[in-house]
Amino acid sequence: MKIKIGATIGLAVILGIALMSSYSTSSEVSKVNEVKESSFNDNYRIAMPPIPDTVRFCGELVPQLDTEVKERLEREVLSNTYWQSNTVLMLKRSGKYFPLIERILKEEGLPEDFKYLAVAESGLIQAVSSAGAKGIWQFMNSTAQSYGLTVNSEVDERYHVEKSTRAACAYLKKAKEDLGTWTLAAAAYNRGLAGIKRDVRNQQVTSYYDLYLNTETSRYVFRIIAFKLLMSSPEKYGFVMKTKDYYKPESVILIQVDTTITDLADFAIKNGTNYKTVKVLNPWLRDDHLTVRAGSEYLIKVPR
Repeated sequence: MKIKIGATIGLAVILGIALMSSYSTSSEVSKVNEVKESSFNDNYRIAMPPIPDTVRFCGELVPQLDTEVKERLEREVLSNTYWQSNTVLMLKRSGKYFPLIERILKEEGLPEDFKYLAVAESGLIQAVSSAGAKGIWQFMNSTAQSYGLTVNSEVDERYHVEKSTRAACAYLKKAKEDLGTWTLAAAAYNRGLAGIKRDVRNQQVTSYYDLYLNTETSRYVFRIIAFKLLMSSPEKYGFVMKTKDYYKPESVILIQVDTTITDLADFAIKNGTNYKTVKVLNPWLRDDHLTVRAGSEYLIKVPR
């Protein structure tokens, strides 16, 4: 009987110690979790990005008093504010491409806001879409050629930043002439001029903001406007960018070529550079040689 009592007491003590240990461990884990949760909440905030009461695109007012319009604008501002890595990359690339695009837009008589259309189209890279649109301005083959760009197996000027920017200007000026506003012209760049004309006619409205459109085009102009807000004042949206963070335009010289180049690698070496650099600086060169017909010429960039 004494042995049984002793064994019972011993078991009770062991169980008590185990329960106390379990409680202590559970308490400690709970405290750690509380610290972690508190630390996360103390250092992370998600807020609605600021949107000015008055927003204009190419000088044309965005009617934010229309709640449906305001919600569509907020969607694009939110999406790009909180897709931080992508927006930072586009900010960095703007340092390389915006000076050139701004100059051409001014020369062609277009509003500077259209530089953000290039951002919406390609993110300022030489992109290729699933539909076959190419370059920073995302021209389809037929449209590119109808606006004077050369597209063949050796040369594709959709990748030529200067020439494709001028072609985009020509398209937008034609769209503005036909549709009446820069905002509708921007929508036509995505939907197609014939498509927007048909929508305006069938729906009997004259404003982009009054059109019922497919999802892509209904978001398109708002994406451009969102990029304008974020990229013109990045600090207001939490993007801390120093001058050194922006990519710089390449320092190059232009070599006039009026005869066929049979070997681009050989051409590159003779001009103090290499094949890769020539291809990177001149993405419109699509092969390892260049046929130059009589009376024609090309300007090829090489490092200064």
